[in-house]
Amino acid sequence: MKKKSSAIGIAIIAFVIINLLGSLLYTRFDLTEDKRYTLSPSAITTVDRFEKPIIIDVLLDGNLPPEFARLKVETQQILEEFASQNNNIKFNFFSPLDEEPNREQVIGELQSIGLTPANVTVEENGKVSQEIVFPWAMVNSDSTTVKVSLLKNKLGASSEELVNNSVQHLEYAFSDAFSKLDIPEKKKVAVLKGNGELEDIFMADFLSTINEYYDIGAITLDSVSSNPQQVFDQLRDFDLALIAKPTEAFSDAEKYILDQYIVQGGKSMWLIDQVSAELDSLYNETGSTFAVPRDLNLTDFFFKYGVRFNPVLVNDLYFTEIILAKGEGNGSQYSPVPWYYHPKVFSRNDHPINTNLEALQFQFANTLDTLRNANTKTILYRSSPLSKVDAAPRRISFDILNAPPDRTTYNNGNQPMAVLIEGEFNSAFTNRSKPVSLEGSLNQGAANKMLVVADGDIIKNQVSKGRPLELGYDKWTNKFYGNKEFMINSMNYLLEDNGLINIRSKKVAIPFLDQEKVVAQKTKWQFLNIGLPVVLTCVVGLLFSLYRRKKYSK
Repeated sequence: MKKKSSAIGIAIIAFVIINLLGSLLYTRFDLTEDKRYTLSPSAITTVDRFEKPIIIDVLLDGNLPPEFARLKVETQQILEEFASQNNNIKFNFFSPLDEEPNREQVIGELQSIGLTPANVTVEENGKVSQEIVFPWAMVNSDSTTVKVSLLKNKLGASSEELVNNSVQHLEYAFSDAFSKLDIPEKKKVAVLKGNGELEDIFMADFLSTINEYYDIGAITLDSVSSNPQQVFDQLRDFDLALIAKPTEAFSDAEKYILDQYIVQGGKSMWLIDQVSAELDSLYNETGSTFAVPRDLNLTDFFFKYGVRFNPVLVNDLYFTEIILAKGEGNGSQYSPVPWYYHPKVFSRNDHPINTNLEALQFQFANTLDTLRNANTKTILYRSSPLSKVDAAPRRISFDILNAPPDRTTYNNGNQPMAVLIEGEFNSAFTNRSKPVSLEGSLNQGAANKMLVVADGDIIKNQVSKGRPLELGYDKWTNKFYGNKEFMINSMNYLLEDNGLINIRSKKVAIPFLDQEKVVAQKTKWQFLNIGLPVVLTCVVGLLFSLYRRKKYSK
């Protein structure tokens, strides 16, 4: 009896000691092959500084389709990892559509604040139904709320692929939201005006998005001729200059201002159309227009930095579609048709800027040549292998749709279309007369970065009823492209906000059930999982009963 009591006492003491050690030495182990639940250092940094409660409301609960139930589980897991890093992170899940009488009202209210639902087709036991799901989270701190989309769109993806793609995006999505809640000091972005650049409404979605990270201002180069020093001083106050689709030539004085801004450390994004061609012109001019080279007087400028824009149009068999009307009046029918001058360009996933991005939509894009100099050139995007270039000037017409393209002529592919330039930039005006006088001008600067894209429309959002749509969304075909993420990643990289970009590179593989096998082998696995254990239990019980009878009958 004493031995038994002693053993119980030792067990109790050991239990207490183990629990105390567990509370003092708490840790979590990620045993997944892809380290799905191990937060990157950049993600941890975004939550470490919070000293006030951060409340996260996740609108993903209730009777969910299987794929979204998996997304809920993965979301909960990643939030638990964030909460383990900072006890001020609290989260809860709920279904906004639980109240059936007010269902339509709730849907309308959620849509009015920008939370778009996902319409999911559910197939179960041969029956097909439609479900509405709001895959969103709201991250709240005091009076500030940041919306987080849990569902990442992907062209042509099934529900399973969509969720798998979204799971890879979760760590970035929440890290991005946490960083927006507490940006210590915003860097400044200048949107250049004065040379026929895109109107604000066509950049509105991108500018409103980056406004959460950066302060935005407009700089007009019109007064360079009268007061170049003042314009230069104003521009130098910004960390990055965005030049989006200029249509008027730059003067030498304007180029020198921009040159000195770059040499002295200013980052820049150049979105250039070297050929003038617009789809609206085709629609408005009876299906035909002329594409002509556009002289922006920038050839010598970019030559010094190691790139050259070519006045050609990319003609690509990997294309995006446009909508054409067939018939007249009320009998018109609108249908998508291939448009070879709008390339669909896929990422090679070889740089933090382009990793895990959806295909981009280019429109009447040109090509770039990289020139040998001391700067490092990284080609971020190329045309497809099945592409060619058409020289300008040339007539462009919808007549090209009347016959299938001759694939044998598409043999000049993989043309550079977006290039990142890094290095110590030399002035394009070295050993040249200076068009204006600037204080403190330099011929060589420190390490810097520049992005050049051979398409001004890469940043252009569509407009509906006078309101800008999301960048990358095509209202005519109802498809999403990765233009917005590419532009945001590029700006983050240029301004050295690399932490969040690197999180995108994380690869996560989510295994899903094969639905065809589930239907075909349903009875088999039901028997193995339910019937077989019952049968084995009965057999073991019967054998044990026979054994006892035999043993104790003697």
